[in-house]
Amino acid sequence: MTETELSVVTGAFSYLGRYITSRLLEQGVRVRTLTGHPDRPHPFGDQVEAFPFDFEQPELLVSHLRGATTLYNTYWIRFPHGPLTYDRAVANTQLLFQAAKTAGVQRVVHISITNPSEDSPFPYFRGKAVLERSLQECGLSYAILRPTILFGKEDILINNIAWLLRRFPVFGIFGSGKYEVQPVYVDDVAALAIELAEKQENLVKDAVGPQVYTFENLVRIICRELGRRTRLLHLPPLLGLLAGYFFRPLLRDVLITRDEIGGLIAGLLVSRNNPTCPTRFSPWLRDHVHELGRGYASELLRHYR
Repeated sequence: MTETELSVVTGAFSYLGRYITSRLLEQGVRVRTLTGHPDRPHPFGDQVEAFPFDFEQPELLVSHLRGATTLYNTYWIRFPHGPLTYDRAVANTQLLFQAAKTAGVQRVVHISITNPSEDSPFPYFRGKAVLERSLQECGLSYAILRPTILFGKEDILINNIAWLLRRFPVFGIFGSGKYEVQPVYVDDVAALAIELAEKQENLVKDAVGPQVYTFENLVRIICRELGRRTRLLHLPPLLGLLAGYFFRPLLRDVLITRDEIGGLIAGLLVSRNNPTCPTRFSPWLRDHVHELGRGYASELLRHYR
C-alpha cells in the first residue's frame, strides 16, 4: 500500500470499521468513511474524512467513493428500527455497490455472516445472502468475509452477557444451550479484511476463531472468570425472547432478537471450515475480564441516537 492510496470504510467510527480504519492508518493509507454519524466524536481526528451515506442521493454517494481503490463495507443493521428495515438495508447496500462500480472502485471487501442463505427463515441471514449474490453479480472484484460472533473492546454481545451475569442472580439460556458458537477477535477480522483486499481473485471466506463452545459453556466460562455464581436457567426460546422484551423499556434498547436466538439455536454462528483467525477467546477473556460488562453497551445509543 502507498501513502497516496485511498480506502473508504463504511462505519469507521463504529466497531469493526474502527479496527479496519486503525490498521489502514498505521499502514499510511488515506481513509474516508461513509457513516450515519459524520459529526460524532471519534479517535481519528482529521486523519479520516467523514461523509454521510446519502443513499437518497446516489450521485453524492458516487462522489464520496470516487478515487478510492478499496471499499470496506461493514454497513448493515442488527435489527429493524423505525423506517430502517432489513429490506431497506439490502437496498441501501445494493446502491452502495452500484455507486462503487460507477466511481471506479477497484475492490470491495464486504462483511457478511457465517451460513447466510436466501432460504433462511431469519431475515438477518437471508438479507446477508441476497447481498452476497448482489456483489458477486455486479462486476466488481470482491472478497466476502463471513464472521461469527465478534469479541473485543467495544463489543456488544459478549459485553452484555457479562453485564447481565454481573448484575442478576439468574441468566436465561435459550433451549438446551448445546448449540455451538465460535467467537472471533475483531482485530483479527480487520487484519484479514485488509489482507484479502490485496488479493486479485474473488473470494468468500469465513472469519472465525480457533475455539468452538456450546453456548452454555461460553456463558459458564464468562461466569467463572467474573467470579460469579449466577444460576443458568434453561428457557423455551419464545419465553427467552419475551424476557428480552421485558428489558427493552428498562434499557431503552433491544437486548436480543428473534433472529439472534434462532441463528444461535440453528448453529449458524459456527463455521464448518478451518479457523482463519488466531486469537483464542479464553485467554483474551482472562486478560480483559476486569473491564468486561462494567457498563451496558446499547445498540440504539451507538447507532440511532
